[in-house]
Amino acid sequence: MDYGLLLADFERHHDVSGWPRQRTVHACLRAAILGGRLAAGHRLLSTRTLARELGIARNTVLYAYEQLMSEGLLLTSRRGTEVAQVATAPEKGGGPPAPSTLSRRAQALAGMATPGFLSGAFALGVPALDAFPMAAWRRLLDRAWRETGPFEFDYCDPTGLPVLRKAIADYLQAARGVRCDPAQVVVTNGTQASLELCVQLFADAGDTAWIESPGYLGALSAFRGGQLRTVGIPVDEEGIVPADEDWRRTPPRLIYASPSHQYPSGGVLDMRRRLELLENAGRAGALIIEDDYDSEFRHDGPPLPAMQGLAPAAPVIYLGTFSKTMFPAMRTGFMVLPAGLAEAARPALARLPMHGRVPEQRALAAFLNSGQFVQHLRRMRRLYRERRDALLEALSLHFGDTVLVHGAGTGMHLSLRFADPAWRDDRISDAALAAGIAAHCMTRHETGLRKTAWNGLLLGYSQVPAGDIDAAIRRLARVRRQTFSQSG
Repeated sequence: MDYGLLLADFERHHDVSGWPRQRTVHACLRAAILGGRLAAGHRLLSTRTLARELGIARNTVLYAYEQLMSEGLLLTSRRGTEVAQVATAPEKGGGPPAPSTLSRRAQALAGMATPGFLSGAFALGVPALDAFPMAAWRRLLDRAWRETGPFEFDYCDPTGLPVLRKAIADYLQAARGVRCDPAQVVVTNGTQASLELCVQLFADAGDTAWIESPGYLGALSAFRGGQLRTVGIPVDEEGIVPADEDWRRTPPRLIYASPSHQYPSGGVLDMRRRLELLENAGRAGALIIEDDYDSEFRHDGPPLPAMQGLAPAAPVIYLGTFSKTMFPAMRTGFMVLPAGLAEAARPALARLPMHGRVPEQRALAAFLNSGQFVQHLRRMRRLYRERRDALLEALSLHFGDTVLVHGAGTGMHLSLRFADPAWRDDRISDAALAAGIAAHCMTRHETGLRKTAWNGLLLGYSQVPAGDIDAAIRRLARVRRQTFSQSG
């Protein structure tokens, strides 16, 4: 493909006078993809090579590629940047386009890498379900159903049952250092629903959203589904690390971050960088979406306070979930909105689809208010610390210094980085899955064009009995040896 001719042909047929160069390159590539001249699976030149070929700045090409990724027209893979599978428009004089069952947004989401729904060693995000106090929960549910009157079967408050919002606010203030009152709390169907609400309420199509890279693919899905321009911001050993150039070149409207246990690397952002992120976000007029998904489980010291509570009127939307602390089938999460936005968002929330489930919300409020929730967390911290310790011991025994462990101090999973870059984590992950081990690879969590140095595996340990961990890691080490020789 001669990209110089492609660009020249586009400029002959379109009036681009007065257009910024980055808009012209973006529009040219977009038209070529939708018109079928750049077919699905076609690997584009690197941004540096294409910039040199066209005689333009690399940032111009980088902008075009990132915009096309946010529209779902480009994907990244091990091979580089490729054209996504999309419906193409007919050439002039051609017949009607072939019908498509999915929108381009849906096709882009379907093409994203996903770990799938897995269980067993070492699936991610699955709590110790057999350790949940189910008998106590059933009693609370039974009582909640008895206390629920007929009038409460009508459409309920779209932000959640008041008694539950107060219980959540009380818990967050005491346990997570969050500054909030019940009016700022919105009960949702889980973290994914919270993310999609953030997009609907606080961003418009075409706005820029930052996401950690490697990062949480659920956030990437929500941003792309909302037609936001997504920009992957690199992650180091602590967490998100935006450069001054990022703030200048791609100022964000939304910033997704997991500062207390970065997903997937496990890094913990220190106080200086948290305050710096808050200051820069406030200066840029951006909102930080703080995903505090599993930080209740701090194994080496007390839980770290949330970033939301570090400053009055912090530009932070705080997200939490009961899927990790209780069980995923509950499908209940929550958002804490900045005080100034909570009231403004209320009319819009009333017009968006929200869940009801009044008895379940009442039972959850009782679980929180009775102290049983905190007692359950204490038991799970002890159990998960025991399983974490067994995993660290097994990794030391069977992998030694061939891996570096990150993120073991908090949460329900840790990450490994391979000392040998020749060990491709995607191949090891696929081979492990075939052997019955869910060891997700780090590179499939890349969210931007800039390649990261994170090459390794994610291991969830919360649902694996300590006595089973050594055998599972021994099998994983055998899979690694079979996939790559010791010499790489």
